[in-house]
Amino acid sequence: MTLVEEPVGHESLLDVSDLVVTYGRGRFARRNKLALKGVSIDVAVGETVGLVGESGSGKTTLGRAVLGLLPVTSGTISYRGRDITHLGRRERRSLAAEMQVVFQDPYSSLNPSMTVREILAEPLRVQGVSSADARSRVLTLLDQVGLPADAGSRMPREFSGGQRQRVAIARALALEPALIVCDEPVSALDMSTQIKILDLLVGIQERTGVAYLFVSHDLEVVRYVSHRVAVMYHGEIVERGDAAAVTTAPQHPYTTKLLMAAPVPDPDRQAERRLERAAVLAG
Repeated sequence: MTLVEEPVGHESLLDVSDLVVTYGRGRFARRNKLALKGVSIDVAVGETVGLVGESGSGKTTLGRAVLGLLPVTSGTISYRGRDITHLGRRERRSLAAEMQVVFQDPYSSLNPSMTVREILAEPLRVQGVSSADARSRVLTLLDQVGLPADAGSRMPREFSGGQRQRVAIARALALEPALIVCDEPVSALDMSTQIKILDLLVGIQERTGVAYLFVSHDLEVVRYVSHRVAVMYHGEIVERGDAAAVTTAPQHPYTTKLLMAAPVPDPDRQAERRLERAAVLAG
């Protein structure tokens, strides 16, 4: 059973259709590697779509293509009905207020030479927000992610990993986007901190209506936050559907493998799951 409730309505926000992304295998290589093989996915307003798969499955590639960080070979990416597949840098910057990202590593995603206040104010200044309004917005953001007001005067190195990820989430929220791509946002954190950050993301969504494309290798994490789930394997989506259905009664053997790979707190059940996973792999 998922933690989150279904969003009201299903107004389309992001539509990805038959997306192909190709990686070159070296400067003089004759062959290219297909990282995405005709992937289609959509995200509605206020919805979380979990994108799950092992390393190399193509899930991070899809997220980066949506953000315009990778060139697209073919297919289309539409945002609110507008084709954004091949936008230039200037046009992409204009989308910053609508589409943001939270990266995996909270240690490297924040500028170590800037205070938290400067980090959070930077996207606001780029968009022409006045200094006074930026200061007010920074205080609101710190409160929104559960950090004290005096956190703004401190440097990123003074915070724990979970606190740094809260700062990264606050930065993503600064311009009040409609969509945030969460690229493995809790995988670098310990288990108890993961839960706190996931609860924070769910709470923010309930209050603001922001949508998430949530990328993770962990099916249990995806189930906790998602309304719908898409499972990726070798650059393709092999299973998709309601989060509760996909994560409790998977139809594809690869999804079953991912489910069995997720740790459980009961040692006896964990031992049983290892045996079940071995049987699936043998099959």
